[in-house]
Amino acid sequence: MEHVPPPAEELARLDRELAELDARRAQLLTRRAWLLAALRPPAPTAAPGWNPSAWGAPPSGRPGAPAQPWGYVPKQPAAPRSAQNVLLTLGGLLLAVAAVAFTLVSWGSMGIGGRSAVLAAVTLGALIAPAVLLRRGLAATAEALAALALVLTLLDVYAVHAVAAPDTDGLGFTAVASAVLAVLWTAYGLALGKLRLPLPAAVVLAQWPLLFWAWAAGAPALVVGWALLATAVLDGVIALWGKGPGVRVTACVGGSAMGFSALMVGLALSTTASGPLGAAAPGALLLAAAAAALAGAWRAPKGFARTGGVVAGLAAVAAVGGVPAAALSDGWRVLAYLLCGLALTGVVRAGLPRDAARGVLAASGAVVAGALVWALPSLAAVLLGPVTLLSDVWAGSPEGFRSALGSTLPWSELAAAPVVLALVAGLLGSAYRWWPSVVRIAAPLGAREETPKPDAASSAAGTPGAAWTAPPGAGAPWYTVAGAGARGRPSGAALRGAAGAGALALGWGALLLAGVVLDVPYAVAVAGETALVGGLLALAVRGAGSGRGASAVPVTALVGAVSGAVSVGLLSLASEGAAYAVFGALTVLFAGAAVRVGAEVPRAVFAVASVVWGTVLTGFAGRSLDLDPHEAAPLVLLVPALTVLLGARLRRNPVALPVELTGALGALVAVGLAVSDAPFLALVLALCGVLAAGTAVRPERRPVAGYLAAALFVLAAWVRLAASEVSFPEAYTLPVTVPALVVGVLRRRGDPEASSWTAYGPGLAATLLPSLAVAWTDTDWLRPLLLGVAALVITLLGARHRLQALLVLGGVVLALDGLHELAPYVAQVAGALPRWLPPALAGLLLLVVGATYEQRLRDARRLKDALGRMR
Repeated sequence: MEHVPPPAEELARLDRELAELDARRAQLLTRRAWLLAALRPPAPTAAPGWNPSAWGAPPSGRPGAPAQPWGYVPKQPAAPRSAQNVLLTLGGLLLAVAAVAFTLVSWGSMGIGGRSAVLAAVTLGALIAPAVLLRRGLAATAEALAALALVLTLLDVYAVHAVAAPDTDGLGFTAVASAVLAVLWTAYGLALGKLRLPLPAAVVLAQWPLLFWAWAAGAPALVVGWALLATAVLDGVIALWGKGPGVRVTACVGGSAMGFSALMVGLALSTTASGPLGAAAPGALLLAAAAAALAGAWRAPKGFARTGGVVAGLAAVAAVGGVPAAALSDGWRVLAYLLCGLALTGVVRAGLPRDAARGVLAASGAVVAGALVWALPSLAAVLLGPVTLLSDVWAGSPEGFRSALGSTLPWSELAAAPVVLALVAGLLGSAYRWWPSVVRIAAPLGAREETPKPDAASSAAGTPGAAWTAPPGAGAPWYTVAGAGARGRPSGAALRGAAGAGALALGWGALLLAGVVLDVPYAVAVAGETALVGGLLALAVRGAGSGRGASAVPVTALVGAVSGAVSVGLLSLASEGAAYAVFGALTVLFAGAAVRVGAEVPRAVFAVASVVWGTVLTGFAGRSLDLDPHEAAPLVLLVPALTVLLGARLRRNPVALPVELTGALGALVAVGLAVSDAPFLALVLALCGVLAAGTAVRPERRPVAGYLAAALFVLAAWVRLAASEVSFPEAYTLPVTVPALVVGVLRRRGDPEASSWTAYGPGLAATLLPSLAVAWTDTDWLRPLLLGVAALVITLLGARHRLQALLVLGGVVLALDGLHELAPYVAQVAGALPRWLPPALAGLLLLVVGATYEQRLRDARRLKDALGRMR
């Protein structure tokens, strides 16, 4: 019978086959394009220097045929333009230096007539010469002389001020002179349209008249700001309607500098105003700057339009928000700016161009982000402040929330922080709740630009620049060519999830900060944070259980619940009763969430957290009973014992492994607590061995837990023997070794495929390893001799019966025992040898090993294979 797969499996198979076909089609099209390019004949190029009249017609009778040698005169290489530019630049520079030297040094030795004649003649000649050179086609030389003329006009201005008007104010004269020069060079540049220098130079000169005029008049800072803004507006007009890219770029740079300076002046005056009336005048300057930036953004290209929108939005926030902020205290001023920033979102209804509106929205986001950056450090202090309680656990309940944090932040100046977080959280929550309306309102701003379609020729030839279109009825294009596709943007669902996650996180932070700002009693703070953890757990369980476990909101709730649990747990350490109540509640809450949640990952996180809180509770119990750390270690093992039972109940559930591993970490903590006392350490190791043996009962855990249990039992026996100062450990280990070996023999008879490590490893290690440890500190010869004989017998038995455990354990013990016996003699020989001999021998050994490296590698592989074939 023919097997018909389920629809889902068949659909997946079809998708894979279609993807393979698409990939193959792309390869074939690329190869086709290359072949077309290879077969296309090269474009004919005219031979340089062809002169038919010099040699006559070629033999073929086709004048000008490039394939014939007749009449071909090689063209002499011309000097590159870069050399010409260097020469012209150096010449103009030298002339400018000469003019400056003449004006500064030789000016006083001439009469007034001579001075005027020289200046007029040289300047007039430098201005007329470019026009004559342009008519002769010498544009580069004309540019050099125009630059010289610019320098001469500046020197003329200096000379006029030094001779004709020496008593005139320098700043005022500079303002008038720069204005006159800007007009003259504008007219000169328009008259000689082919020159590229005069008009940008006129733009540069136009930057200074208003600024120097305000400076000369001793105007206040506000007037200087208006002068800067007016200059920036003029630059913006030139940038939009100026002639040539040089003029526009120069105007853009100048306008950016002047506009930024005007904004800084207005912002400084607004933030330092003594009251709302004092902030109104700089606010008018900022509003005018915002209007100018928005007007420029209305007509500017895409990138500049967005930048103009950003500047307009920020300037408007500073202007409008600065007036009420001047009447508020320092802790509440940020709220005024935040409200103005949120009001900018109304730009979606203002009918602005799309790019300008996007820039204004970006400014709104920047204001909101700035307010959050201002408030978040205080939230971090609330979450991390209780860490200081670790140094003095259960010292007593503090009076209020602030005293429990131990923070030195000026909380009275941060009173607006919870309001800021709550306001932004409410806005994001509203967007999350009414997301379809938000999408509908913002739809005009999210429209994508149309992508130009490729021409028919390129599509037919299969060139790399062609874009493939989808077949009729397809929802997406088959192919996206690099550089031609639309930029990837987050989906609407992702944006909505981010809004909901932000609302949840900021709302939680607002509630925490409100408790600190109000300085609620300590008990209320602990109870409130615990309740918040419970609420976050409920949201995480509900979101994961609804099939949206990977969305942002439940993930944020999960992270917030764990973070809040850690914070409130640290906060509860100030009081014994609060510590028991909080960690008990956290254990129950996280265990209940693990039971109720449907997704595997949140369930594992909740279960692990519940185990951690329970382990902390057992530690509290030992402290309450006034037990020393090593005496409290057995109590800590209660939770690992429960995790072993829970793992046996869950069996192969994905949550079982994380829970058991967390319990194992708790057992490791108990071992660490008992390290200071050897008898208790032996007890704790033995109890851990019992727990590992109980875990090894399950087949899926036996490969790891079985070896761990054996190692823990052996280690517990060693520690106990060392604590009892036993000098003959064999009397205690042999009674364990013999029954263990008997059990191993029976196991091998029943199951010949069983590993020798499982059958004989624990029994042999129980005696060999403690005896080896004692033999290394024994000065007598009897124990090392007996141990060496026993290890030799075990090694031979392992080699005879091909038992890996016997061979490895016996061989290692025998080698170490022999090394112990040879160590004194090796030390004596090493002391008698010259000091240069050991390095020389080591180098020789390395050379030999390196030369026979491949042979040694093959020997090691054969040894590994031989050991691997043993049982």
